[in-house]
Amino acid sequence: MMKALLLKFIVCLIAFSIGLDLAFDASLREIISFSITTTVVTYILADRILLPRIGNKNTLMAEFMMVYAIVWLFGSVLLNGYLQIAWGSAISAIILTAAEVLVHRFLHKNVGSQSVRTEKRRVSRLRPNLKYATEFAEEHDTDPKKKK
Repeated sequence: MMKALLLKFIVCLIAFSIGLDLAFDASLREIISFSITTTVVTYILADRILLPRIGNKNTLMAEFMMVYAIVWLFGSVLLNGYLQIAWGSAISAIILTAAEVLVHRFLHKNVGSQSVRTEKRRVSRLRPNLKYATEFAEEHDTDPKKKK
């Protein structure tokens, strides 16, 4: 777990250094605060909850939206420039999503493969295959004395 968090934190530092420094001059304190927030939120929500349930591609899309929203919301509070925040969050989210492909592979191989298997079994017990059948039949009158 610590290896995964450290890997995600390093990826976030790199992505925010590129994305936020290209759009405007963000300080090191701001980049680190964005990285810590994004690392914790995406690890808990995306990697631990969504990844075992909805798969890699859907989790990557959800993670892109989470990173974009985190940078947009906190960037509007901490940083100046509406258009710059939009570009900074888009660039950061694209870089992070591209790097998350590798992070998800690492998580699957090293850290969470056992918990992912356990979670899949737990989900499959709750919803075996979501196969439902509907049966249609004509109603037959069971009372022979009744005439139509």
